Amino acid sequence: MLIVGINAYHGDASAAAIVDGRLVAAAEEERFTRIKHAAGFPTEALRYVVKAAGATPREIDMLAVARDPWARIMRKAWHAFKMPLVARDRLSAQSHFASIGTEAARALGAGESSIPVGRVEHHRAHLASSFLVSPFDEAALFSIDGLGDFASAMWGVGRGDKISPMGVVTFPHSLGMFYTALTQYLGFLKYGDEYKVMGLASYGEPEVLEEFRKIVIAPNGGRMDFMLAPEYFTYQKSGAEMTWSAGEPTIGRLYSNFLATRLGAARDPAETVDKRHIAIAASMQRRLEEVILDRLRSLQRATGLKKLCLAGGVAYNCVVNGKILEQTGFEDIYIQSAAGDAGLAIGAAFDQWHSSAPRQREFVMEHANWGPEFHADEIAAILSSRESEIASQGCVISQIENEDQLCRLTAATIAEGLVVGWFQGRMEWGPRALGNRSILADPRRVEMRDILNSKIKRREMFRPFAPSILEEAAGDYFTQSYASPFMLMAYSVRPEKRAAIPATTHVDGTGRLQTVNERQNPLYYKLIREFGRQTGVPVLLNTSFNENEPVVCRPEEALDCFLRTKMDLLVVGQFTVRRSCENQLSSARQ
Repeated sequence: MLIVGINAYHGDASAAAIVDGRLVAAAEEERFTRIKHAAGFPTEALRYVVKAAGATPREIDMLAVARDPWARIMRKAWHAFKMPLVARDRLSAQSHFASIGTEAARALGAGESSIPVGRVEHHRAHLASSFLVSPFDEAALFSIDGLGDFASAMWGVGRGDKISPMGVVTFPHSLGMFYTALTQYLGFLKYGDEYKVMGLASYGEPEVLEEFRKIVIAPNGGRMDFMLAPEYFTYQKSGAEMTWSAGEPTIGRLYSNFLATRLGAARDPAETVDKRHIAIAASMQRRLEEVILDRLRSLQRATGLKKLCLAGGVAYNCVVNGKILEQTGFEDIYIQSAAGDAGLAIGAAFDQWHSSAPRQREFVMEHANWGPEFHADEIAAILSSRESEIASQGCVISQIENEDQLCRLTAATIAEGLVVGWFQGRMEWGPRALGNRSILADPRRVEMRDILNSKIKRREMFRPFAPSILEEAAGDYFTQSYASPFMLMAYSVRPEKRAAIPATTHVDGTGRLQTVNERQNPLYYKLIREFGRQTGVPVLLNTSFNENEPVVCRPEEALDCFLRTKMDLLVVGQFTVRRSCENQLSSARQ
């Protein structure tokens, strides 16, 4: 049985395919269109996952869609009556989703036939995306994001293959929209910029926390609900201007003039970030932590369960995640690699698989490698076709005989202080590069942060870089050792180890680590282990293989990024492209 799940006409459009209850492929549309957070219909992602499943359109038993037009229908109708923007969005959504089975068939070249459609409420799909692929037989569940099917949070319990919701927070109250509104206020206007503010927050103290406690009203002591004070936001009166139909999604201004009178003038994107902006970011982050951690404590007490599955866009806040096991009573946690809206594709598919008949769960998502892969002959042909261009930039192509030699060469290059583009195997599912589409560097060199930010990534200088560490060594370098395979937890670096890995230690002494074991990614594990053998430090600095664009998907994109940013070495499959010594830009040549 083949079920294809999609997230469509929403940010981070995506598709996933499961065959007989096992995931076989998943990818975001942005990786194919090269448009960050691409919205609209996931045409290319859909084509990829069906091809990866070895199927034809007629063999798809169901198209599972993470959208239920009947969920909270009366509340939707009331707000649509009051708010013109909401009414417009409702009508637009209805027109798109009414014929989505036909649209999917057309995208797959099946003419005007239609694929059977199963609809799953947004937050139920989020809960399913985590619990139904987790290793837990029983767990408390929590989904929290901006908005979907007129809700921003849902919580409940998962047992076996069943999900039982316990409660929901509905529009207009949303921690995700709160964070987005303040991200806009701080001058970061692109869809998905919230992670920048999370990094910025670590540079300051929450000096205006009391004001933020007025913005987010969330009584403690067993309550799961929360409210946003309406005077601080515009969308509570008129709705929010959002574009989801195609291309890069946008969200209109969410914060009100009243908020600016309380916190000071909003930052212009061209304005330098100052101490006031940092204090606001720190206060916002702290208030988010207070509210989420208290709700999770309440959820743990209410359910009596020690395992937690977390999902939704707010589940990308690794600072909050890193505090959950220490501060809430939960002892185990699972967050899948595409916890945000892209993950809805997996959630909808698995929900429909388990809803169609009682079934034992047989699949656990232990790794994120569900995207396209490219074989040696394809890579060789691409490099050969561009050999003259590569040579003109002072680069030399080589082929490496075996994995051991490849890892020795790559580890030695990184240990020299050079920067490596690492392209291997299947592309990762979710926003993090986890060792298959990564830029790698030496975490021991404090100057590496500035080199990468200014000369490779070309991004804000305050943004941190992540450490990839052998799973068995995590406790030696961090105060917590709970596995973090998807780079979704920030732990404190042990004080005595901060000088050993300064390039991956953030200003607050934490690191957003990825733990790597041999079962999840054998080649990347071997590379980190080899770097540890050569240097004594089993850690690599890992950042996504891109430069202000979606993470690279194809070898051509990896080569383009390598040549454009002037990294020192590209390792793509068993081939290397090395820049000549006089053209190297990394720390060993500074």
